[in-house]
Amino acid sequence: MYGAILGDMIGAPYEFDRGGKTKVFPLFVNRSQFTDDTVMTIAVAEALMGVVPQDTDEKICTAVGDAMRRWGRAYPHAGYGGRFRVWLQSEDPKPYGSYGNGSAMRVAAAGWLYDTLEETRRMARLTAVVTHNHPEGIKGAEATASAIFLARTGHSKDEIRTYTVNAFGYDLSRTCDEIRPSYHHVESCQQTVPEAMTAFLEGTDFEDVIRTAVSLGGDCDTLTCIAGSIAEAFFGVPETMQSECRKRLPGDIRAVLDRFMDVRRQGITAADAASGAGM
Repeated sequence: MYGAILGDMIGAPYEFDRGGKTKVFPLFVNRSQFTDDTVMTIAVAEALMGVVPQDTDEKICTAVGDAMRRWGRAYPHAGYGGRFRVWLQSEDPKPYGSYGNGSAMRVAAAGWLYDTLEETRRMARLTAVVTHNHPEGIKGAEATASAIFLARTGHSKDEIRTYTVNAFGYDLSRTCDEIRPSYHHVESCQQTVPEAMTAFLEGTDFEDVIRTAVSLGGDCDTLTCIAGSIAEAFFGVPETMQSECRKRLPGDIRAVLDRFMDVRRQGITAADAASGAGM
């Protein structure tokens, strides 16, 4: 999850084209702080470590929704969108048909915890539908988690590109140089996930993916969160950047991040994570 959180932190100061659409910028400044992207990524990770694919859809959705509301209420000023803020405070929250990019930016954990692509897509879908039950919102989450799964299981960029185009219909034919001039702040999956994927596909290492994503502008904290989550699975994250990330996180978020990284390092199954075995 370092990739997603670092993408959020590094992209946040440059949102709304404040970075001048360039790859040359300081990676960390005083305003390089986590936003709602990180809070919800942590919430989903915590929820998924408490369930298993054999659980019912209802149980998994309830766990995800409960975790998202708990963490969202703990960090109420992290920068949530209007409808999502209402959902967070609702006593009887319902999905609201969103196709916003929030479903894709919070899904990173689903790309790491499961043994098959089918399980990965199902769990990604269930993390989306608690709020983003529009087909495009679901597609954005599934596409992002699928790319993470493929990257961490040794697939090439060409294979990841081909699968994404064939399975989800995203247009990945444009280069970042072609996207950048007219790209603007837009919060839909349709106009964020393909751009994040393209930044990953063009990047030469983790840092280059981050810089490329930020250079596109627009909603670049979320775009870079998505690109970073895939880049971590493909390239890994430099220890120096992990250390800088940790300095900027409060203890409760670090605790979930540490538990998640332990699950990854030890190869613990989703069932073991849910039961606490091996921890």
